[in-house]
Amino acid sequence: MNSVTQRETMFPARLTAVRAVREFLESFCRDAGIARPPGLRLNLVVEELFTNTVMHGHGGDSDSPVWITLEAKSASVTLTYLDQARPFNPFGIATRPVQDSAIAQRKVGGLGVLLATELTATAEYAHLFGRNRLRMVLVR
Repeated sequence: MNSVTQRETMFPARLTAVRAVREFLESFCRDAGIARPPGLRLNLVVEELFTNTVMHGHGGDSDSPVWITLEAKSASVTLTYLDQARPFNPFGIATRPVQDSAIAQRKVGGLGVLLATELTATAEYAHLFGRNRLRMVLVR
């Protein structure tokens, strides 16, 4: 593997694009020499983000773009995820009650953000130029 491998692409915010997203991730992992367990974690995080963009950010399928940039380094993978859905900080104060509540008290849903956060070493959010930007680092 090279010391750094980077790849970027765009997908329409449509549930039918999930398969193409998965193929993109698998190809990246293969080319970057990323082992199966961290590759599966990366796939789970990205699929959760993508599905939330479509279902909650746009309220259903949209032709609005979603950009995914991946950068592999020797010990980590950095994911930069951009969409044009309504502004939403998944790591903000408003999401903490869902994350902190007991499992028996939780409503259906709302665990995707918690899951994505737990699978990453660092996660940050910004709303820039009409786009949500999530940057997450996963340990390999």
